[in-house]
Amino acid sequence: MTTHAIFNRPLDSQVPQGLDQAIFGMGCYWGVERLFWKQHGVWLTEVGFAGGATENPTYEQVCSGRTGHAEVVRVVFDSSLVSYDHLLQMFWENHDPTQGNRQGNDVGSQYRSLIVAMNDSQLSAAEASRIDYDNRLAVAGYGAITTEIVEGARFWPAHEAHQQYLHKNPAGYCALRGTGVEASVPNPDATA
Repeated sequence: MTTHAIFNRPLDSQVPQGLDQAIFGMGCYWGVERLFWKQHGVWLTEVGFAGGATENPTYEQVCSGRTGHAEVVRVVFDSSLVSYDHLLQMFWENHDPTQGNRQGNDVGSQYRSLIVAMNDSQLSAAEASRIDYDNRLAVAGYGAITTEIVEGARFWPAHEAHQQYLHKNPAGYCALRGTGVEASVPNPDATA
């Protein structure tokens, strides 16, 4: 059983009662995982693959570009401490969702921008945030968002050596870069 290097919890554990999960693809998953494990309210992070057709793909298969998967991070979180909307804000602000099948120097469909919605509520929130952020990017002179939003795609964990990689290898590669354009988070206390 693989244990999370930071949270000291089994990676293959089920999502505990009262917690939620989200899945995001923002390019190379090493820096993305670190971004989310540092967030207050996150209970567990795990790197892996989603959005493709091959069952239980290996890293090498995904890197070939033939499985259809993207590198993603599964985030298990306590929504009483961090909202899904806030995680979406982190998603939009920390990569360039207009680049298509790449992030910076990482080129290929496995590095595409991807949100896997786990339920109808997440799907609605993700789609609304994409429209809002697309408008914000357009004002700043960026092209259209290419982020793929899918519902309920299967998550396949990556091998143990890639889990919490930047914790184990602090000087490791991280290409995570945002556009500098702020995303909005709906204010639940605002009155209509």
